[in-house]
Amino acid sequence: MSIVAQKITKTFGRQIALNNVSFEIQKGEIVGFLGPNGAGKSTMMRILTTYYQADQGTAKVNGFDVGKEMRKVQKSIGYLPEHNPLYLDMYIKEYLAFNAEVYKVSKSRIAEVIQQTGLTPEAHKTIGKLSKGYRQRVGLAAALLHEPEVLILDEPTTGLDPNQLVDIRKLIREIGKHKTILFSTHIMKEVEAVCDRVIIINKGEIVADKKMEELRKVEDQIIEVEFDYRVEEVLLHQLPNVSAVRNTGGFVYEIVFNTDQDMRPAVFDFAHDNQLKTLQLSRKSKNLESLFTELTS
Repeated sequence: MSIVAQKITKTFGRQIALNNVSFEIQKGEIVGFLGPNGAGKSTMMRILTTYYQADQGTAKVNGFDVGKEMRKVQKSIGYLPEHNPLYLDMYIKEYLAFNAEVYKVSKSRIAEVIQQTGLTPEAHKTIGKLSKGYRQRVGLAAALLHEPEVLILDEPTTGLDPNQLVDIRKLIREIGKHKTILFSTHIMKEVEAVCDRVIIINKGEIVADKKMEELRKVEDQIIEVEFDYRVEEVLLHQLPNVSAVRNTGGFVYEIVFNTDQDMRPAVFDFAHDNQLKTLQLSRKSKNLESLFTELTS
């Protein structure tokens, strides 16, 4: 296993940041670590990277105990924190040379990570003149310099525009072919596009741990329908295979069906039989975003 966390608990005063958290990540997995603000994501990542010590429990990265073998853990991971600490007045190569000196790795690695992270067109600039997307690339390049087996990325796509998101997504996916990656994000599409697995944490506790394949096979579907006037939800519950009904505003309803059969014809027939006009009717998959909302709202 690349990462093993067993019954990790961490408190700050009276606040419980992590409560008995356990999970394992196999070598070569790309795992999305999701949760609302304050759920405990960053705290867990800081424990795995030795910045924090757990109050209770144990954690290992690449077989090294994060509480007892801190130097070995630090050498075997690359860490990009949420607030990427960079020296803005330094040139990219100068900054990476500084990091290479810290990690005591060959300066030849600088050219390699510049090419790997797509920094070549900007390599002549100071960091302060780079866009947010390229600054994130610099942070990734620094994290990759010492060729770590595990990458831990805390909100690596925060503040990026759509084009930058696509670029960083491709980069993470490419790096993930050779590394174990644990990264947190609020962007569900990033997780669906990049990850093999998702772990959802809420109020300091793991509430879901699923392979993306499992989520894609979930049979639940959501039908969104708008009628021409309000309908009692109890009537909609009479439709076959209904597991939930929500009025999302006005005369719009989300009906959750536990079946892989397309239920739009059944909803249309329901409207016809009850002298209702159907103003809109669409099918949505029960995706990661809806699962996240269910478990954390």
